[in-house]
Amino acid sequence: MDDGLNREASKDVRKLTPALRFLRPYAGRVVLASLALIATAAVTLSIGQGLRVVVDNGLSSSSGDVLGESLGLLALLVVLLTVGTFVRFYFVSWIGERVSADIRSAVFRHLVHLHPGFFETNRPTEIQSRITTDTTLLQTVIGSSVSIALRNALMFVGGLVLLFITNVKLSLIVIACVPVVVAPIVLFGRRVRQLSRSSQDRLADVGSHAGESLRHIRVVQSFNHEKADATGFEKRVDLAFDVAITRIRHRAWLITLVMLLVMGAIGVMVWVGGADVRSGAITSGELVQFIFYAFIVAGSVGAISEVYSDLQRAAGATERLVELLEAKSVLVESTTPVIAELAKPRLAVESVGFAYPLRPDVEVLHGVSFVVDPGEMIALVGPSGAGKSTVFDLLQRFYDPLEGCVRLDGHDLRTLRLEEVRRVMGFVPQEAVLFAGTVGENVRYGQASATDQAVWEALELASADAFVRALPQGLDTPLGESGVGLSGGQKQRLAIARALLKTPRILLLDEATSALDADSERAIRDSINRLKGRCSIIVIAHRLSTVRQADRILVLEGGRIVGSGTHTELLRSNELYARFSGIQFADGAKHPLDGLTQPVAATADDATLPEREVAAGA
Repeated sequence: MDDGLNREASKDVRKLTPALRFLRPYAGRVVLASLALIATAAVTLSIGQGLRVVVDNGLSSSSGDVLGESLGLLALLVVLLTVGTFVRFYFVSWIGERVSADIRSAVFRHLVHLHPGFFETNRPTEIQSRITTDTTLLQTVIGSSVSIALRNALMFVGGLVLLFITNVKLSLIVIACVPVVVAPIVLFGRRVRQLSRSSQDRLADVGSHAGESLRHIRVVQSFNHEKADATGFEKRVDLAFDVAITRIRHRAWLITLVMLLVMGAIGVMVWVGGADVRSGAITSGELVQFIFYAFIVAGSVGAISEVYSDLQRAAGATERLVELLEAKSVLVESTTPVIAELAKPRLAVESVGFAYPLRPDVEVLHGVSFVVDPGEMIALVGPSGAGKSTVFDLLQRFYDPLEGCVRLDGHDLRTLRLEEVRRVMGFVPQEAVLFAGTVGENVRYGQASATDQAVWEALELASADAFVRALPQGLDTPLGESGVGLSGGQKQRLAIARALLKTPRILLLDEATSALDADSERAIRDSINRLKGRCSIIVIAHRLSTVRQADRILVLEGGRIVGSGTHTELLRSNELYARFSGIQFADGAKHPLDGLTQPVAATADDATLPEREVAAGA
């Protein structure tokens, strides 16, 4: 699937068909809305007959009773019309809102189960636009436009039939006038629709520019870029204004032209019809009835032409949403998954080879093998791009290896349920991710039923309890977007607490102490020591203070394991690790391996996942 921005959306209204399956659960309401729609169309057409009766019988009669009966009949039709309109509007709008909500839920439910690689080749902002904008457009079409189109189609056919029944000669005049009136509407209308789309695009540019600047306001102000950003914003606002004014001008001309042509056509009909009334060929009531139906037919044509463009836009929106719904995850779960306890799982990586889908010709891992026994702590070290974070991706089955396999308790991950694999693992990324909500909700993210006592224990273990108690509302303190207002170290400690609350069997720490001060890092090291033996721990780290805690250290270089042993053993036997240690003790660098070089062909992580591997220094 492409990003959807450089591709012309389909205008084939048949593309709306997949959306119809979301109507099936509400067939009863669809039937009620359809009956109300037919009834309102019939009543609307009947009003013409009511007007004829009022003019011919009521107004021409000297009897007040006859006039009252005629007006009573017309009033009854109006009451029926209003009741039918209420029923139609309510049920059609309800169906539109409900179907839109169902489609949003279905798309999101499907998306959250897709493999992470899908979101590396498809922009999340574009996907978000599809979920919101496209479904809103569908809601408008299903909850309004389709109803309007069907109602006006019925009234057009019915009105046209009644025109000929009322007066054939005048009907032929109306038919002759239709091309003269409709042609300008079609030509100007197409231009107005193009300008409307352009106006929406320009408004989107305005919103995008404003959102980007406000989201990164610290950078904007740090570089004294406020005036430049404001000037750029004003240019986009002025451009949107110019497009909007052009659209308004064309629409004004369109309305003026339509009014002129329609009133001219009506004038012709009144002149011809008036002559027939004077000659006695038709009655005054029949002329009023005919003009009423002429308005109905003309209005129906205009409404259908407007709605048709909405249907075309909705067809494109449906096509984009169906693309999301039909996107397949490359992580196929077994139809007969193995049921395993995984209480104290033994993790084995066996001859794993891997290349990311975006760069299939660049192999990131080459024959990587190692075993993690229950309760053991393993550290992964190596230069940026060596493949350390890629190992974590494979352990959590965000990707499947191209060669070899990863096993839990002897079971290939591909034979286990994804939910079970990830349930036994706790993951702490280098860049802590927090969600909108309270502190407590973020810590409970993986264990929603956890008690406050369990949450505080996890916070204490992560050395986060002190600063959380100091917050205005403690666990109930709301966090801004991405935890704005918290320091990097505070975010990281909350992320660690979140992982520990799951009581994972295998804890994955990707530079989890990189943003911590010395005291917090020491507290986390103490916590890790207490966790040793209770769960398996795999840590990616550059700091020797963390690495030296490990029972075993694996040194990765160019996607291969080039060394394995304890800190003392590797200092004697592995040149890369010895350089690592020497650089760190020489200048106290926080990430000493970043200074080491690596052949370009071997740094596949840098090429394929720059935001995660390179920025994280993994």
